[in-house]
Amino acid sequence: MPAQPVPVSEVPCREAIGAAASARLVERCIQVSPATRPPCNAANPCDLIQGEIDRSCKLWERDGDPPAACKP
Repeated sequence: MPAQPVPVSEVPCREAIGAAASARLVERCIQVSPATRPPCNAANPCDLIQGEIDRSCKLWERDGDPPAACKP
């Protein structure tokens, strides 16, 4: 049986974009997430980490004064 490709959404972010880029994404996630156990870990898929950033920034924007990490 041939090897099955791993869907992109299941590839660890560190493998998908490299250690340095994933570390920056994780750091940004940690800065903005109000969750007690956010998915801000390079072992998680990048889309999961980015989703947490997007979700968190929407909360900050709704409540006012979002952190600098939410601004492009």
